[in-house]
Amino acid sequence: MNFRDQIRCEFGGNRPLLARRDFLGGASVALGAMTLGGRRLRADESKNLRSCIVLWMAGGASQIDTFDLKPGHENGGPFKEIETAVPGIRISEHLPKMAERAKHLAIIRSMCTQEGDHRRASDHLHTGYRQKTNFDYPSLGALVSNERRATKNSLPSFVNIAPPDGLPSDKPGFLGSQYAPLVLRPVEGANGSDDQPDVPPQLRVDNLQPPKGMALARIDSRNGLLQALNDDFSSRQPDAVSQSHRVAYSRAIQLMDPAAARAFDLDEEPAAIREAYGTDIFGQGCLLARRLVERGVGFVEVALGALGNQLDWDTHALNFPQVQQLSRQLDRSWSQLIDDLEARGLLESTLIVWMSEFGRTPKINKSVGRDHFPAAWSTVLAGGCIKGGQAVGRTSADGMTVEDRPIFVPDFISTVCLGLGIDPAKQNISSDGQPIRIVDNSAKPMLELLASR
Repeated sequence: MNFRDQIRCEFGGNRPLLARRDFLGGASVALGAMTLGGRRLRADESKNLRSCIVLWMAGGASQIDTFDLKPGHENGGPFKEIETAVPGIRISEHLPKMAERAKHLAIIRSMCTQEGDHRRASDHLHTGYRQKTNFDYPSLGALVSNERRATKNSLPSFVNIAPPDGLPSDKPGFLGSQYAPLVLRPVEGANGSDDQPDVPPQLRVDNLQPPKGMALARIDSRNGLLQALNDDFSSRQPDAVSQSHRVAYSRAIQLMDPAAARAFDLDEEPAAIREAYGTDIFGQGCLLARRLVERGVGFVEVALGALGNQLDWDTHALNFPQVQQLSRQLDRSWSQLIDDLEARGLLESTLIVWMSEFGRTPKINKSVGRDHFPAAWSTVLAGGCIKGGQAVGRTSADGMTVEDRPIFVPDFISTVCLGLGIDPAKQNISSDGQPIRIVDNSAKPMLELLASR
């Protein structure tokens, strides 16, 4: 009996061969799902599994209008600074809820980087390395996924929610496709916003449900045949492309586990919780991030200000109304995320990273905007084992230079790694056999930000 006849036999006598898309339909989910389950972790289970949520400000957030204001200087602009719950630390008036939660925040005001191009800077912040020709460094999410590869569950270990198009925030690099993320983009036409509060965005994973009326035994039979096809092909073509294809489908099948699928169903959340996060893409993405880390996912990135090729924080013109609106979204969703994680006993096991490609020029341009500025800008860490209630570094009165404690990208990434319990000096072997440290050996982590656990 040849293989075509085996397929006919498996699916019932002389029925015609299924179309390829029908045969594979039960497994057509995006590349990157890891071998994880979907139940919620108890707080005592998750305390030794530190997760990371990156809040990515797509386009380059203005430090001088958020966390490092310069009141009284001509570069300062119209925004006022307000006191926070931590004496001596002041931030923007448009982040009042975050000001109340300053005890959780470690504000780094002295980032000093070298890349002013969106793509190169995004790559630098996500990998810790500056780009090299013909060398593909893995992103932080892939590195965390690799470190947590022994975790058993049926969810991805790396999820990227609404990332900007064309920017390298999710590449697995030389680690291989098994460490690529599950990428979730808003369903077309689902535009939940402040103007349409009753239309929350859809961030579902497509094709997790089997065809209607199909028995589980038949689905299992299809998956078995698919596995046989993949095994046969991989044995004859044992290359990276074959491996990527095999990984994609096997992990897609695992995502069809009902418990895993439920993790992405925001309709399970009370309406009041969904509204508290904000019924926009970023707010619902933050809520989904909480649901995922609650179930053991190691790394989730949520972008604010990324709509296709549009980068809302890239405020070359009319900076102030745009930053005010973005700050309002950020303040609402980030503060709710902190509160929600804390209430569930998960804040100490979840490191939140607020970052961007670079900052914005202190000098206001002729279009009442701010341009790209990597020389002196801000990032923020919260939760995990971070000692909150402090600010590191200082910029000059005009915001143009770092005057105290310059922090470079390897310093920042190594601090994040230590906060997650990862040794930044550990080496991974690249595809051409080179040992590559997780973080460059020039790194000087900010040890004063790390609490002992």
